Amino acid sequence: MKIGIIVAMDKELHQLQDLFDRRHVVVQKCGIGKVNAALGAQRMINEEHPDVIINSGCAGGNGDGIQVQDIIIGSEVCYHDVYCGTAIDNTTVYGQVQGLPVRYQADEFLLQKSLEIKAEGIKLHTGLIVTGDWFVDTKEKMRSIIELFPEAKAVDMESCAIAQTCYINKVPFISFRVISDIPLHDTDASQYHNFWDTVAEKSFLTTKAFIESL
Repeated sequence: MKIGIIVAMDKELHQLQDLFDRRHVVVQKCGIGKVNAALGAQRMINEEHPDVIINSGCAGGNGDGIQVQDIIIGSEVCYHDVYCGTAIDNTTVYGQVQGLPVRYQADEFLLQKSLEIKAEGIKLHTGLIVTGDWFVDTKEKMRSIIELFPEAKAVDMESCAIAQTCYINKVPFISFRVISDIPLHDTDASQYHNFWDTVAEKSFLTTKAFIESL
């Protein structure tokens, strides 16, 4: 099995590249945001032909019991900043690109394998990840997202764009997001910056454990 891992930033790339045999696991950086994520996913599919794609990186967390360094396994993903309106099709809902799924579901096999991960000192959650072109650095921004998606466990800038690209290309997909900060509890993104200084490396070892289980 050839596995592709897509991350957004150099920090994430460097954390993961050294963990894997590059003959079987390809780790690439796409850049931040939805367009970069989709372009990166399509490039990986075209050039590397992976059997599965995993998106790994950090995210803002939400919900009772979610803490910094916890990992959210995206059982489903959608956009929090897409709205196609009702002028042409009144069945399209907020967060859905017209003609495509309301939410993209994680590959069933990958999701099941993720639930079997044993990660010492790391708490795993499954649930909804929402994606948009916002770095959520204020409580007000986070509240505006959670009003529409109260069940969301994580907010990021790439997962759904990669999921959409994989869906179109029929490539199995799953997203792992390490919680770097809790925007509703943080006013100046200090949790986010501290995350990279203290706990990021340990968190990405969970992605390694998952890949070794496949």
